[in-house]
Amino acid sequence: MSDSTRMDTLLIGIDAGCLPVFERLFADGRIPTIERLCTDGACGPLESQIPPWTPSAWPSLYTGTNPGKHGATGFVHYDGYDWHVTGRDDVEEHSLWSLLDVQGYSSVVVNVPVTHPPDEIDGAVVPGFIGPEDPQCHPEGTLEELREAIGEYRVYPNYTRGDDEVSDAEKMAEYRTLVRMRGEAFRYLADRHDPDFGFVQFQKTDTVFHEFDGDEEKVASVYEATDAQIAEILEECNPKRVFLASDHGMGPYEEYEFRVNEFLREEGYVTVTTNGKGMPSWNPIRHQLRQGNDERTWEPSTLERLAGTAATFGLTARRARRALEAVHLDGLAMKYVPKNVARTANEQVDFEQSIAYLRARTELGVRINLEGREPNGVVSPEEYDDVRAALIRDLESVQTPDGDPVFAEVTPREQYFHGKNAEKAVDVVTIPNDFRFFLSDQLAGDYFAPPTESWNHKLDGVFVASGEGIDTDAPLRDAHLFDVAPTIMAALGVPYSDRMDGSVLPVVERSDVRSNAYPEYGRNEDGEADPAGSDEPTDQVENRLADLGYLG
Repeated sequence: MSDSTRMDTLLIGIDAGCLPVFERLFADGRIPTIERLCTDGACGPLESQIPPWTPSAWPSLYTGTNPGKHGATGFVHYDGYDWHVTGRDDVEEHSLWSLLDVQGYSSVVVNVPVTHPPDEIDGAVVPGFIGPEDPQCHPEGTLEELREAIGEYRVYPNYTRGDDEVSDAEKMAEYRTLVRMRGEAFRYLADRHDPDFGFVQFQKTDTVFHEFDGDEEKVASVYEATDAQIAEILEECNPKRVFLASDHGMGPYEEYEFRVNEFLREEGYVTVTTNGKGMPSWNPIRHQLRQGNDERTWEPSTLERLAGTAATFGLTARRARRALEAVHLDGLAMKYVPKNVARTANEQVDFEQSIAYLRARTELGVRINLEGREPNGVVSPEEYDDVRAALIRDLESVQTPDGDPVFAEVTPREQYFHGKNAEKAVDVVTIPNDFRFFLSDQLAGDYFAPPTESWNHKLDGVFVASGEGIDTDAPLRDAHLFDVAPTIMAALGVPYSDRMDGSVLPVVERSDVRSNAYPEYGRNEDGEADPAGSDEPTDQVENRLADLGYLG
């Protein structure tokens, strides 16, 4: 392969990749290709953003901006008290590949989260996680072409998490199949489009921790499959330089789960409801999507409302389950009760009546029900500062049963979010101490309990740079997620946008050149975000998205 036909720059995304995980696998010789990249190149921790979760962090990485600018703060995008699943049209900043397109560079982007609907660029985009199972791709017809060329291509597993009829061995085989699909799709499209820039992301390196509680052999199996695909990509594409980055790290949660809304109820901030709706629930949305309906929110069914009415008289799902446990019928009953019915028969946060609440645990913060911003806000603008200051004081005081502080930091959102979309973020940021504590949005009686998941996200991911023009001795002590996009643009020899919050890391030997010449991110004539030149709506989100357990 001549220099003129080689891919210039390749970015490999490994969800939840981090040095503690890598180093355990290095010791066992399980990921030799990743180990070689780390050893031969510059390698160090990559500090994630707040919140360090996939649907907000990957847009931050590929736009170089904080969520207060790009607007994707979590798995769902809120419109008052209603919501929809976050998509690319909720990300209101230009992607790395669309900026490169302006500069005349082509790209192939495969499986990157929150890229549906895709940007229209010179090259190809196949969206990944949190998009639909059969995503709209660019160019039109790419998904069909892929399936004809490499066989089956799917975004999600072919089983539902928690399905006891599927063995662990079968599940792990499916994981490896999905990893293989990413590599095969990327290699095919790279050969087809001959891009200057390539970006392929592997998601199952994160999911395996959530689904299997960090089981060492299962984690190693997924990483081995990922490493093998990376090796084939490097061999076939022979890029001049390679970057590897993750959106966050991963580690054990061995202490407590802290139920924030239960604490806020006790302190007088949260009002509860049993009217059958309350906090957003994924289950009804998932049901509608299974039926082929493009639902944005949900309203309770008659059965759900009856369950809610029963709860107002004290017959909650929790109490009913305890009674059934006494006669050993709880498993049979819960098997036949729809999940959303069980949910509506419990007390839930009442958005409209509460002063403040945790909307979703992955937001890492508390939202104030502000008059003039929320449809039925109960806190006046004049009261806002006092309410927020009181919230901060109350949350700062929380200690575990062992006397340790739960939060390392409780701070106003301005500390982490700035830009045109800052008000979409939480009002008070709550960062768990060393990310040892699992935050929960559920109302469940006690403040503290064993963590729902024994492995979850940590703040430090990983950044690796290797190849031509890379200073492998450059220090990476302060590398941040926002720095990835400007660094890659600098490696390609083009200025990065002055709207980016990151800067060029010293692995690239060139000056830190910014430009204000890139077009502003705009909206179409209907006032909708228009990153892709397409007004086709997201038609379905595959029902297995909820299996990760991020949505209640």
